[in-house]
Amino acid sequence: MRTALNSAPVPAPASASADGSAEGYRARRTLPLRVEAARQLRRRRTLVIGSVLAALPFVLIAAFAIGGDRSGRDGRVSLMDTATASGVNFAATALFVSAGFLLVVPVALFCGDAVASEASWSSLRYLLAAPVPRSRLLLSKLAVALGFSAAAMVLLPLVALAAGTAAYGWGPLRIPTGGSLDAGTATWRLAVVVAYVFVGQLVTAALAFWLSTVTDAPLGAVGGAMGLTIVGNVLDAVTALGHWREVLPAHWQYAWADALQPHAEWGGMVKGTAVSVGYALVLFACAFRHFRGKDVVS
Repeated sequence: MRTALNSAPVPAPASASADGSAEGYRARRTLPLRVEAARQLRRRRTLVIGSVLAALPFVLIAAFAIGGDRSGRDGRVSLMDTATASGVNFAATALFVSAGFLLVVPVALFCGDAVASEASWSSLRYLLAAPVPRSRLLLSKLAVALGFSAAAMVLLPLVALAAGTAAYGWGPLRIPTGGSLDAGTATWRLAVVVAYVFVGQLVTAALAFWLSTVTDAPLGAVGGAMGLTIVGNVLDAVTALGHWREVLPAHWQYAWADALQPHAEWGGMVKGTAVSVGYALVLFACAFRHFRGKDVVS
């Protein structure tokens, strides 16, 4: 019996690569972007946000239809007064009324919910045990969150342009201060404006993403990012701060209006981009640094 046991074949150990990982394992193949994007697309909050953004232009059209006279206060002409001049005008107006707050919501939600939701579902530790490297997990989550945020930025003006053109016709962009831009030029400038609005929201995205790695409560990350964004807007309204307001991302959030002039001015947008990207890079670095050493127990 002893001889039989000793002579029994011993199973060979699983093959491993030079770094100790299982053969065939590739870190970059874990948590593919398409899988993460499909998971996020099926979530109810994604569908709700998309529906709200797509419905807003039609709500504005209805409001303009029943609102009667839209003449400016004290005879002054504003962007709202030219909203029904053409589809391009309507798209610019929809972007103007939503850029300050409404478009902040999807950015804060997608980025603030990215990691914290996994922790709240107690699935984060299982993802890391898959094993998904922590840097790969964050990169996948961040890429998908920014992708959905960019889609939200594009969805609203795109629907507004189509709905506005159907309601008010295709024509040049009438500038409230005087003059106009032909429809073709105005359309590509609106595309630049949308890109700038997205870049301006990178601060909110980075702040929400960092908070998402700090807390296990998604609402805490989302609410914290939105709250600090509102605080920035309040501080920018304090004129006593003088030139100090220029270091606030909120100070440059409407610099895109200079791109919708007959002679576009890009200086404000360049400064706003530099401020937003600078803050965002620091906050993204803080998120990766914190999560790398975080004790994940949920």
